[in-house]
Amino acid sequence: MTKPMPCLRYPLLVALALLAGAPVRSQERPVFRVKVDMVVLTFTVTDSKGRYVNGLKPSDFRILEDGIVQRIATFAEGNKPAVQVLPDGSTRPLVGSAGGSDDPKGLEGRADALVGTNVFILFDTSNYMYRGFVYASDAIADFIRGLDRADSVAVYTFSRNLSRVAPLTRDRNEAILGLRKAVAGDDAALYNALLLCLRDAAKVPGRKVIVVFSNGPDNASMVAPDDVRAVAEDEGIPIYVISTNEVNKDPISSAVFRRITARTGGRAYFAKTWQKQVEAFESVREDLGNSYTVTYYPAPNPNEGFRKITVEIVSDVAKKYRIRARPGYRPRPAF
Repeated sequence: MTKPMPCLRYPLLVALALLAGAPVRSQERPVFRVKVDMVVLTFTVTDSKGRYVNGLKPSDFRILEDGIVQRIATFAEGNKPAVQVLPDGSTRPLVGSAGGSDDPKGLEGRADALVGTNVFILFDTSNYMYRGFVYASDAIADFIRGLDRADSVAVYTFSRNLSRVAPLTRDRNEAILGLRKAVAGDDAALYNALLLCLRDAAKVPGRKVIVVFSNGPDNASMVAPDDVRAVAEDEGIPIYVISTNEVNKDPISSAVFRRITARTGGRAYFAKTWQKQVEAFESVREDLGNSYTVTYYPAPNPNEGFRKITVEIVSDVAKKYRIRARPGYRPRPAF
């Protein structure tokens, strides 16, 4: 009888090793130290009817990590410029220069990185997409055109391999030109491609999201979807999935998409028709424009494993609101 594989605590290292073909020795139990830099947390607030709640201030929120209250460092609503939250709860604008004595973390030096959203689009060009390839490309192009001017966008395509057809840019024409160069491929290695896209996005400071446009089935990946989900969760990168497949025709992929998006603070859409795909992209755009983003430097915490993040609204109306955010993360090992 085959023994189950033990839980792997550091999914990014393991998943990248698998993708690179390096051996992973699960029986070895090395001692790790952990390192936690600034945490970027993006979330939405909706009322009982699903409408976005706007206009909330930093003082309206309380962020906890394993029950430990965190001090918010910066705060932003939608695509508005981020503001620095001072110890007394007041705010001030961030500027591009390096911080002074009252800015010990150098937040002002990161001001430019905290403007807008870095949107990574991952477009499925496998043989599963042959029939709707042109319509899918048009829907993505419309989505790119409609992004806020402060947003940057990168376009990646995949079948068996990943292609970076347009680097991260605010030039919409450059992004769409790269998109139009995409060609249909063969097998689909969705989770390989998603992992590589996450690796690129993790290198970019500030707020970022990944929008996956796919038919769903994966028949060529070397990494498991839950390993990829854990990486996105730890890196704080929401994943949105727009699937052209019907939920009931591929229940396995549908369940994976729901799990990945829910655990990262994103959403899953199942849109078979072109019109539904356009509506799904519009919903993603609305989500980006109505989200809140906070950053904080974690308070001392001995937990080297999964750290639970809780977002609370400090007011009597909080019971009427619903918050959608990633549930937590694992601090990365410091070697």
